[in-house]
Amino acid sequence: MASLKALKVRITSVKSTQKITKAMKMVAAAKLRRAQMAAEAGRPYAERLDTVMSSLASKVTVGPQSPKLLAGTGNDQVHMLVVATSERGLAGAFNTNIVRAARKKADSLIAQGKTVKFYLIGKKGRAVIQRLFPGKIVHQVDQTHIKNVAFADAHSVSEDLIARYAAGEFDVAHLFFAKFQSALVQDPTEIQIIPVPLAPASGAQAVGASAAVEYEPDEEEILAALLPRNVAIQLFRAMLENAASEQGSRMTAMDNATRNAGEMINKLTIQYNRTRQAAITTELIEIIAGAEAL
Repeated sequence: MASLKALKVRITSVKSTQKITKAMKMVAAAKLRRAQMAAEAGRPYAERLDTVMSSLASKVTVGPQSPKLLAGTGNDQVHMLVVATSERGLAGAFNTNIVRAARKKADSLIAQGKTVKFYLIGKKGRAVIQRLFPGKIVHQVDQTHIKNVAFADAHSVSEDLIARYAAGEFDVAHLFFAKFQSALVQDPTEIQIIPVPLAPASGAQAVGASAAVEYEPDEEEILAALLPRNVAIQLFRAMLENAASEQGSRMTAMDNATRNAGEMINKLTIQYNRTRQAAITTELIEIIAGAEAL
């Protein structure tokens, strides 16, 4: 049985930890409000851009002269997995779930005989990926200096990816991030960003789009300008979603840790009181025994 001194030290230590986790929960909650507003504000723009590009794609015949970001390389042998995680831990299963989704995709591609490479945004996924897929990480983006995600941050990443694509380093790029639903739910999400997947509209939608919209200049020229921007927009949206998801997951994790600390304090306090009572009882018995001996 632990001594009274050891129990008292343990209770003090857990109380200190509880104060830290409670403070971290409050900070995460404050950051979550801003991050959630930014993520929700960015969704309509990214979704609308997808709609416009789908409309454009339905009017374009993909061929050798089409932009490479639309037509692809003509091969799908080398896949780049862009894994967006956080720079900091203590965020529950946020990073783990994203990395798990990327691992499953990588295993599936390798089973099909494909070559897999990793492009990391954030450092929290590096250890696991480096251990499971040694030598497959081609680049890591450091985001420790970023307090609030800006479009310029996503744009610089998109430029690097597009340059690597143009240089023939890979054929297809997949982006992994966590889509924010609530403080309790963040969905690991995968989207293909290079080449841009553009499914032509069909049926009445295609006819309606064709009749209602005319483009000036022509569709291919507009696509050539919009395709690189679309990659940046999708990366920006992923970063915004990740920022909100990270804070939501951290707030939930710290709330759970605070409650667990409270439960542990209660148990230790009960154990302390019982031990103290037992010690007092033992001391009384010894005193009575000593008095009787006299």
